[in-house]
Amino acid sequence: MADIFSSHSLDLAAPATGAFAITPSDTTIFDQPTRAVYVGAAGTLAVEMLSGGSVFFEGLPAGAILPVRVRRVLAASTASFLVGLY
Repeated sequence: MADIFSSHSLDLAAPATGAFAITPSDTTIFDQPTRAVYVGAAGTLAVEMLSGGSVFFEGLPAGAILPVRVRRVLAASTASFLVGLY
C-alpha cells in the first residue's frame, strides 16, 4: 500500500510512525525517546522526561495517551501494558 503522506514532513504534531513495548526500569534508557506513551491498564506512570527531570502522572485511566517526550519509564510505575510511540 502506498503511503500518501510520504512527502509530508514529520513533526511532533504528526501522528506516530513507530511504537515499542515499555517495561518500566530505573536503568533502561530508550534508544528512541517517545513522542507519547499509551497506557493500557490504569495506574501511575513515573517517567524521566527527555530534559532529564522526573515526574509522576497519577490516576491515569486505561487507554490514556500522554503526549510526552520521555527517555525512561521508571520502575515506580503502576500502570501497565505501556507502549512508547514515536
